[in-house]
Amino acid sequence: MLDKLITLSRRNKKLVMLSVDSVLLVSVILLSFSIRLGHFYLPEIGLIYWVVFGAPIVAIPIFVRFGLYNTVIRYIGFKALWAIVQAVSLYVLVLGLLGYMTAVGYIAEVEGIIRSLIFINWLLALVAIGGSRMTARWLLSGADNRRTSTEYINVIIYGAGSAGRQLSIALTQSSDYKPVAFIDNNAELIGQSINGINVVSRGDLAHLIETKNVTEVLLAIPSLSRLQRNEIVNYLQPFAVLVRSLPSVSELAQGKVNVSDLLEIDLRDLLGREPVKPNAQLLKTNITNQVVMVTGAGGSIGSELSRQVVSLKPKKIVLFDISESSLYLINQELISIGVPNVEIVPVIGSVADRDRMEYICNYYVVKTIYHAAAYKHVPLVEFNPSQGILNNSIGTMIAAQAAIAAEVDTFVLISTDKAVRPTNVMGASKRIAELVLQAFDRGHHNTCFTMVRFGNVLDSSGSVIPLFKKQIQAGGPVTVTHSNVVRYFMTIPEAVELVIQAGAMAKGGEVFVLDMGEPIRIHDLAVKMIQLSGLVVRDENNSKGDIEIQYTGLRPGEKLYEELLVDGSFSMTKNKLIRRAEEGMIDWDQLEPMLMKIEKASKSVGECNDNDKLYPLIRELVPLFNPQANGFDNEHANTADTK
Repeated sequence: MLDKLITLSRRNKKLVMLSVDSVLLVSVILLSFSIRLGHFYLPEIGLIYWVVFGAPIVAIPIFVRFGLYNTVIRYIGFKALWAIVQAVSLYVLVLGLLGYMTAVGYIAEVEGIIRSLIFINWLLALVAIGGSRMTARWLLSGADNRRTSTEYINVIIYGAGSAGRQLSIALTQSSDYKPVAFIDNNAELIGQSINGINVVSRGDLAHLIETKNVTEVLLAIPSLSRLQRNEIVNYLQPFAVLVRSLPSVSELAQGKVNVSDLLEIDLRDLLGREPVKPNAQLLKTNITNQVVMVTGAGGSIGSELSRQVVSLKPKKIVLFDISESSLYLINQELISIGVPNVEIVPVIGSVADRDRMEYICNYYVVKTIYHAAAYKHVPLVEFNPSQGILNNSIGTMIAAQAAIAAEVDTFVLISTDKAVRPTNVMGASKRIAELVLQAFDRGHHNTCFTMVRFGNVLDSSGSVIPLFKKQIQAGGPVTVTHSNVVRYFMTIPEAVELVIQAGAMAKGGEVFVLDMGEPIRIHDLAVKMIQLSGLVVRDENNSKGDIEIQYTGLRPGEKLYEELLVDGSFSMTKNKLIRRAEEGMIDWDQLEPMLMKIEKASKSVGECNDNDKLYPLIRELVPLFNPQANGFDNEHANTADTK
């Protein structure tokens, strides 16, 4: 019967509710008369008869006006019950007035009877109309609850505060999730019950997971700092449960907490570092109401640069990229954002094309260039060293010369920690690019050149994060190059925010270095990602685990750890996450002939691995260049790059 009711159309459900209300209202009036008169009362044909049986005619329009038939019974809440109180009260008052005017002469002592009848009718009508809906909710919810526990996803809500309580209500109305307990650190709440769900300490977590078949833990404390969240995530890591979290407080401002709001735990929380609030004035300095160009605009860093530049309302943004598909995607994305009065100009071109770069800068009167165009994947550049040098080093030189000719105000190079004591061509090519800009900055022109050096960014193309996710979803194995390899990590938005601020602080020729926090062991990151996905690492100690971690060996040009400073010395800036490196440079008169030799050697390389001419020339410019291996091992092509 209940199943048939649930499957009725919305229109038919409203008709059922209306019919039930009509019967209840008539029955309530008759019961009210009987209670007041002390005996069963059935009115005779006449005015009282029509008042009694006309009650639905008075009530139904009022109930419709108050939305009583628009509420989904299974999800009825306090607001709906308050609407019932208001609607029933108005209905009883209207009916009472009609009854008083028509009942005179039919019942003795009519005034006293009518007054008491109004109260009795109001009380009974509230019980009947409200109770019928609560009973229906209980029955319909029971129809869902009769499913076996194996049909639910049993979850624990971490946090019994306001967000946790809202989440528990949303989950109880879900047909997929069943909250079995709250966990909270507040000792006063331990042992209490909220919405019928017990609050326990986190020391009970292991027992609950084992006895209640819990597969997910939902973090419902959106006000947590990143450090606090990291502490909780680290505590949950050993348990084979999927960890999800609610959005931030600002995203919950409207008070709407739905199951769909739950997110997989953000890997930014694993960095254990609080982001520093940006300087709004620095962000605007080189961008707002100006013409800005982003080279490599379709790449991981370039696309985020483009997003943030657009949000800062430049006069115009020139998206420059050699890849048509990447350029199309970022252009469409920025158009969809729809920032008013910002012109978006997608330009296809190569930074190594001097004429193209200079023409575009002159035509659009570009004032600031963020140079993110580069070949960055270490194994690929190691296999194609000549192209890495031509694009990253010579390309930067050509782009910088075009900027000088077009009188661009500021040129900011996106560099990398791999430029420090490089063991691969990619790192060496970026160090040469830094030397080029340092030399140019001493020239007689009005362009300010600066560089911003940082390590790995989460979720960039080629990063370990997306690859690990894909490998975990495929059932493994997760591939790590070496058990002891460590890397610095930062989120792309945070890194870009700092790049923009560093560029605004530039006086010329600086190498800014971003504080990346503590380095993270890639093996530990892989373990955390596996465990926070609700799975178990399979190794020699646990042959029944879900995902195996395989070590593939360091790839060509890869080293165990990266550094951010060449000489180890730096000075602080007004932002504690941005430091100014104190490093040596080479004058342009000395640098130019060496660059010409490198360019000529790069263009004359006949075979991919013929580096006999190129490598010694690179080492002349970058004495600390120490290539670990040559060539490229295709067996490792799908191993996660760390940049």
